[in-house]
Amino acid sequence: MIRENMGGTNLLDALLRPRSIAILGASDDPTRIGGRPLAYLKAAGYAGRIFPVNPKRETVQGLPAWPSIDAVPESVEFAILAVPAALIIEAARACGERGVKACVVFSAGFAEAGPEGEARQAELLAVARTYGMRIVGPNCLGLFNATDGFYPVFSTSLDRGLPPKGRLSIVSQSGAFGTHLYWLAKERGLGMRYFISTGNECDVHVAECLRALAEDPGTGVIMAYLESAKDGPMLVEALETARRNGKPVAIMKVGRSEVGAEAARSHTAALAGADAAYDAVLRQYGAVRARTTEELVDIAHICSHGVFPRGDRIGLVSISGGIGVLMADAASDAGLDVAPMPEATQARLKEALPFASPRNPVDITAQAFNDFGLVESNLKLMAEEGGYDGIVVGFSSVAGSPVFAEPLLAALGNVRRSHPETLLIHSCLVPDALRLRFEAAGVPVFPDPSHAVEAFAAAARFGRAFAREERPAPVLPAPADIPRRPLGEHEAKRLLAEAGVPVPAERLTGSAGEAVEAFRAMGGRKVVMKLVSPDIPHKTEIGGVLLSLADEEAVRAGYATLVERAALHAPQARLDGILVTPMLEGGVEMIMGVQVDPVFGPLVMLGLGGVFVEVMKDVTLRLAPFGEEEAMAMIGELRGRALLEGARGQAPADVAALAKALAALSRFAAANAGAIESVDVNPFRVLPKGQGAVALDALVVPRRS
Repeated sequence: MIRENMGGTNLLDALLRPRSIAILGASDDPTRIGGRPLAYLKAAGYAGRIFPVNPKRETVQGLPAWPSIDAVPESVEFAILAVPAALIIEAARACGERGVKACVVFSAGFAEAGPEGEARQAELLAVARTYGMRIVGPNCLGLFNATDGFYPVFSTSLDRGLPPKGRLSIVSQSGAFGTHLYWLAKERGLGMRYFISTGNECDVHVAECLRALAEDPGTGVIMAYLESAKDGPMLVEALETARRNGKPVAIMKVGRSEVGAEAARSHTAALAGADAAYDAVLRQYGAVRARTTEELVDIAHICSHGVFPRGDRIGLVSISGGIGVLMADAASDAGLDVAPMPEATQARLKEALPFASPRNPVDITAQAFNDFGLVESNLKLMAEEGGYDGIVVGFSSVAGSPVFAEPLLAALGNVRRSHPETLLIHSCLVPDALRLRFEAAGVPVFPDPSHAVEAFAAAARFGRAFAREERPAPVLPAPADIPRRPLGEHEAKRLLAEAGVPVPAERLTGSAGEAVEAFRAMGGRKVVMKLVSPDIPHKTEIGGVLLSLADEEAVRAGYATLVERAALHAPQARLDGILVTPMLEGGVEMIMGVQVDPVFGPLVMLGLGGVFVEVMKDVTLRLAPFGEEEAMAMIGELRGRALLEGARGQAPADVAALAKALAALSRFAAANAGAIESVDVNPFRVLPKGQGAVALDALVVPRRS
């Protein structure tokens, strides 16, 4: 019997909402791996049918036991395989024969255990495919559905009580770390919907689960832990589905890897390594990446309140000038706008609190002790007249005082209710019971003021992503005819020019006389001369570029010099000729490139040239293809973008031309992803505004096989 694998909602039905479950390897001891799921299912009051399978017992934990799944008299939709690895294939095949829709395999000893284990895991997947049965694992801690009391999991974190029901769902490649996240979220007061640990991912993987959760009406916030993606395009689809549905995905991607020595020969490859690729894709498709466990939980915490500002203007209020400065620093680090209050509003605040600092941060000082009603009125003024997308209030330990706790709770609750669109966050030190009351009033609490500000920044990133209008996919050109051999600069530029990337008017010459003719044709202006050889990709290393040649004699001598240097330093190299091109000066030097990532496909890189890319690595990345609007967003992310805007008295650069070229490069990359390994356009000169931009050098590396 063969059934098609299910996806989306059907996947969640099979994995987390079955009406019956068999436990192969069920134990009467509720502390053992095969006994824990049964104990949790009973404690949660799971409404479906439970069938312990154990040939050595007639009952298991008070329920009738069956010698094999074949002997179970009713249909079984889900099975736990908690038997030794050597018995898993036979057990999985028996489940398939019984029409089981999905299994979770606890057992280790598969791909993580070497070649023999890899073969066993491949066989397990083959069995699953034969019967159309989904497999979670192997080497997997399990999963659970807190809403329905379904607990095929053996985590000891549940020994301290089953999770409260809620709208947070977690998917993790690591079971132990996933339950670590669950417990931290529970301590914050977050209720659970689903938990899925994917283990070795022989079949079900994180991206597929993310896609299903993005479509699940009962999931409001998604937290994920990822070491690597089995299916890059599906991960992109999952993130875009979540963004479109307004569901925040907070994700921790670990396992940074170094780019290999071969790839390091390309600027783009060295700067667009594996971790940079994930970082770019997560940002591009609306997820927020956390670097630490606490940050990951902070993001889920703030998102659970469901307020996602569309802007980054933040108001800061504190009862301590020091806390205000700390929060302002954190806001600056996060790229937020700490705009001052309007002058008229500052005047009214000053009138009510003469010793306060009303600008932003607003320091209300200890005067608030005499009249806590001023806190509410001042916050409402900020919300109504300050134009802030969110306000962070820092009251430290004052908020926990028996004298001030109730009036402060009332004040913040009133502001939250009267301005539901403004994200109001409280940084304070209070007992858990009081913290939960602030949270219930819609005011998330963070003990650390900096973390409170960073949480606002994450919520605002989601808000901007959710508000982004759908952009039609760029129309791709027909694939270029790219030969499977090394290409010289002239040939590379021709391919890019046909794709819409501007290149200078230049000539490839085969003699000194032709070079002089090219010089004359260019009006006798200064020219650059370059060696062109598919075997010499880095010409400058052998002196293969001559600049500022201003007369015919210099051009003639330059031709001879370049041919000489090629013969001296690369005698076996094929020489296509000498390129003569106008000498362009002024503008801003950039670098653009493409690296075809093995997981996601072609990634386009943009950076400021020279020291910015070599030392500071001031670059940004996007998955191709994209349009000019996204290209403009890339330009805006560069730390050194002020150079393009006309820093130090220089004329503003033609940013529109840069965006147009970058979008064209992305379309070329997407159309030819199967034929290229990388592209380097370095330098790419952006001329003053209105004068365009041009690729001064280019390298296209075709795919070798």
